[in-house]
Amino acid sequence: MIRFLKISGTVIFVLLIAVIILIIFDFGYIFRGMQATYFQGEKTAFIDDYPHFENRLIEAGTEADMWPEHSNYNTVTPTDDLAELNEELETAAFLIIKNDSIWFEEYYQEYGPDSKTNSFSMAKSIVSALLGKAIQDGYITSLDQPVSDFFPQFKEELKVGDLVSMASGLNWNENYYNPFGMTARAYFDENIRELILRLQVTDTPGESFKYLSGNTILLGMVIEEATGENLSEYLSKSFWKPLGMQEDAFWQLDSEESGMEKAYCCIASNARDFARFGKLYKDKGKWNGQQLLDSEFVARSTEPRFHDSPQYGYGFWLSDYKEKDIFYMRGIRGQYVIVIPEDDLVIVRLGENLIKKDEDEEHAPDFYKYIDETYKMLNDAANN
Repeated sequence: MIRFLKISGTVIFVLLIAVIILIIFDFGYIFRGMQATYFQGEKTAFIDDYPHFENRLIEAGTEADMWPEHSNYNTVTPTDDLAELNEELETAAFLIIKNDSIWFEEYYQEYGPDSKTNSFSMAKSIVSALLGKAIQDGYITSLDQPVSDFFPQFKEELKVGDLVSMASGLNWNENYYNPFGMTARAYFDENIRELILRLQVTDTPGESFKYLSGNTILLGMVIEEATGENLSEYLSKSFWKPLGMQEDAFWQLDSEESGMEKAYCCIASNARDFARFGKLYKDKGKWNGQQLLDSEFVARSTEPRFHDSPQYGYGFWLSDYKEKDIFYMRGIRGQYVIVIPEDDLVIVRLGENLIKKDEDEEHAPDFYKYIDETYKMLNDAANN
């Protein structure tokens, strides 16, 4: 008994010291992270985690612009490979939108058409759209406007276009597995602005692509500063209401006190509403006859900025798979809005997991699989 008490006392003492060290060295956010993940039975951020954070409402309009159902709606069953993939990767929603109508949709586990799940980094594409809208509205002059016009501590060479195209030269460390790293801190800490304003430009901006979530957070701060509105309000006014979203959405905040949206991620919405951004960009910024977003900005967003990095434009991932011009939104857990304009096709997949890509791969293997199986289903329909 005495031995047990000694061991217990030692363990408690070590834990207490560890807690004190974490607090002293400004890693207290780790406790918040543990509460939002491990205490919920998860190892990391997950698609249903938004209730465990402060959120701001992205308000939809009073009347939804409902997606029409295709004449062949759900007449073709998923291929065996797609069904197996969706089960293996714990898919929540899979949609195929053909000719602006829902051709196929299926929901899995406990999810349905109204279920809200985490966008993760698909939000980066939405922030890119907000940048385009801010330029269109005259709040930001162009992609070439210096970030220093809004935050003077950054070098004048750094332009807002460098942030959205992932070419900032900022000393952000994009590491998803280090609990002491910047990405984890941005997800769980209570003041994102403070974290971002510590950054410095250490490489020449505008010269090469390097994917950094910090770029999008700083871009969100620029949009916030330029418009005088928080990102959720500006998103609601600019897109959520005009696009006729069927549901309100939520955007995770760093904290109630700071009130900054996690601009690089974390919009909780449903598959049908995320799909509207795919259609908006497929139609070059036009929705129901109204030009919501400048067509030139849309075109520039979906083309590579750098010859050496053809996989990325201005907020969108790019691919020439099957010799088609493809652009898409992407989240870390296999969230996709894939757009193939020449075939009037939008594919949406939401869920828990993806097939991880190798370091030398630009796109995850499941990205290709979702496209392959969609075309097989469309071919099956054409041959019946």
